[in-house]
Amino acid sequence: QVELVESGGGLVQAGGSLRLSCAYSGRTSDTYAMGWFRQAPGKEREFVATIMWSVGVTYYADSVKGRFTISRLNAKNTVYLQMNSLKPEDTAVYYCAADTQRRSRFPVRTSGEYENWGQGTQVTVSS
Repeated sequence: QVELVESGGGLVQAGGSLRLSCAYSGRTSDTYAMGWFRQAPGKEREFVATIMWSVGVTYYADSVKGRFTISRLNAKNTVYLQMNSLKPEDTAVYYCAADTQRRSRFPVRTSGEYENWGQGTQVTVSS
């Protein structure tokens, strides 16, 4: 079993930055990929970024490419999402997720491919 705990959300002005963290515990050795998703009010959960746990290869949604950076620190079992040049449309609850079943090839962009989820952290970007 895997446990994920996100932190680092908050309120920021447009153009500002935030760094989200996801602390990851449990059977981390089974991890294939880690992902960040977000869900705005009234909208479906959408893919943001993913990283292959073993080698660090990354993939991003077009909407965040060039502004967000996903990274991991294996020694601390932590995944980060550095968010720069934030826009009001980035406002959402951000979720960290772990894929331990490897049912799809990388990049893993579908929420249904991730078996383990954190509780989410709110990010609000004011204009």
